[in-house]
Amino acid sequence: VQLVESGGGLVQSGESLRLSCAASGFTLGDYAVGWLREAPGKEREGVSCITHGNGTEHHVDSVKDRFTISRDNVQNTVYLTVSSPKPEDTAKYYCAADAELYCSDAVPDKTEFGSWGQGTKVTVSP
Repeated sequence: VQLVESGGGLVQSGESLRLSCAASGFTLGDYAVGWLREAPGKEREGVSCITHGNGTEHHVDSVKDRFTISRDNVQNTVYLTVSSPKPEDTAKYYCAADAELYCSDAVPDKTEFGSWGQGTKVTVSP
């Protein structure tokens, strides 16, 4: 069971980017997948989540108009598209998955996810 994030890097404010979370060893479509981020000196926080099955999404208020989460079950991958990124979006972004979670009205707490990737760093310049 492995999750691998990619797509991070240095971007300018307003320049969109897409992060990928590719799974191996299990069917990611059977899992809820969350994106969580950890900024320097701050706690890791959940920002977006997508449920398995009907694909219900949830985004926290600070990103809900700018972040989109989607699945490609053929590629066994979940994506996080960040539109109009801001310097405050600078963080290391992690994807996490769990078969028992749902994302209908909240991003589950980081302690609830069973599988994690290694993270990808995003830096947004002003």
